[in-house]
Amino acid sequence: MTAGDGAARRIRVAGDRPYEVVVGPGAQTELGLVLAGTARAAVVHAPPLAAAAGAALETLQSAGVAAEAVVVPDGEVAKTAEVAARCWEEFGRLGLTRSDAVVGVGGGAVTDLAGFVAATWLRGVRVVQVPTSLLGMVDAAVGGKTGINTAAGKNLVGAFHPPAAVLADTDLLDGLPDAEFRAGLAEVVKCGFIADAEILRLLEADPTGRRHTTELIARAVQVKADAVGEDLYDTGRREFLNYGHTLGHAIERVEDFGWRHGEAVAVGTVFAAELAGQAGLLSRADVDLHHDRLAAMGLPTRYAGDWLRLQRVMRVDKKARGAALRFVVLEGLGNPRILTDPDQAWLDAAWAAVSATTPGTPASEETR
Repeated sequence: MTAGDGAARRIRVAGDRPYEVVVGPGAQTELGLVLAGTARAAVVHAPPLAAAAGAALETLQSAGVAAEAVVVPDGEVAKTAEVAARCWEEFGRLGLTRSDAVVGVGGGAVTDLAGFVAATWLRGVRVVQVPTSLLGMVDAAVGGKTGINTAAGKNLVGAFHPPAAVLADTDLLDGLPDAEFRAGLAEVVKCGFIADAEILRLLEADPTGRRHTTELIARAVQVKADAVGEDLYDTGRREFLNYGHTLGHAIERVEDFGWRHGEAVAVGTVFAAELAGQAGLLSRADVDLHHDRLAAMGLPTRYAGDWLRLQRVMRVDKKARGAALRFVVLEGLGNPRILTDPDQAWLDAAWAAVSATTPGTPASEETR
C-alpha cells in the first residue's frame, strides 16, 4: 500500500478561527476552493519543491487567483530574520493586501516561515499550508505556531497565527526518502505515547508506518487538534505536545541543526521517559517501551554530547519559566503532565541512560 492509502480524512481544529486539515491523496487540489475569490497569493517554497509549488500556482491561477512564487532557502537556514525580511519585500512588490493570502509549500521549516511572515505582514494575512513532508503534516503545519530561529535558540521569535486550512496531500510523500519519513514518524509516535494508544499498536504492527500512513497522520493530527482547539496559546494542554522537545530542541541547537528534528525529538522522548522513571512516575516496562518502539522504527535513542552545554541551552528554551527547567513527562502511558525543576540527580541519571560513546549520524533536515 502506498503513502496515499485510504480515503481523505477531514479534521476540524476548533478555536476563534476554526479550520480544516484535509489528509489524503489529492488534498492539494482543494487549494483553489479554499482561496476562491482571493485576488492575490504568494506561494512560499524552497528550490527542491519547485514542482509541488508549480502545481499550487497552476491550481490557484486556474481559480482566478493572481499567484506568484517566493523562493526561500532550503531547510532551517530559511528560518531567519533576514529571509523573513526578503519575503516581506516580495509581498510589497506583489502588492499583497490584507484580503490576500500566503501559501506555504514545503516541510516544517518552510511552513514555519510562511506562517510567520503571513502573521506579521500587515499584522496578519491568511496562510494556507501545503506540507510536503510527514513532519510538516503532523506537526509544523498544524496548530498555528509560527516562528524563526535566532542565535539563542530555535523558534524563539514567532507568533500564534492559525492557518485558513492545511492540505496534507499524502501523494506528496511517495518520493520522500525513508530517512525523512522515519524522522516524521517521531512526531507521530509521540502522539501515541501521550494520547492515542492505537498509534502505538499500528506502529508495532508496521514500524515503517508505510502501510497505514493516512490513518497515522489523521490520528496524530486529531491529537494535536484536540489540544490546540482547547489551548491555542500553549498555556495548558497544548504544552503536552512538547513531549521530547526540551532536550530535542537543545540537541538541534548544539548540532547547528545538523540533526533532523524528528531524530532529536526521538532522543528527547527517551530522555523524558527515563526522567519520568527516575521521578517514580513511569514504570520500567513503559520506559523500555519507548526505547523498543523508537529503535524498531529506526530512530536514534542515544546521543553523545556536552551535557553541561545542553542544560544551558534548555534553560533558554521557550518552554522554560524563569530559571526552572520544565519537562513534559508521563505519569503512565497516555497521561502527560509537567515536571518542573526536577532533581539534578534525576536529570543526570536520565542523561546517562541516553548518552553514548559515539554520536548518531547527523543529517541535515530536508524540507520536502
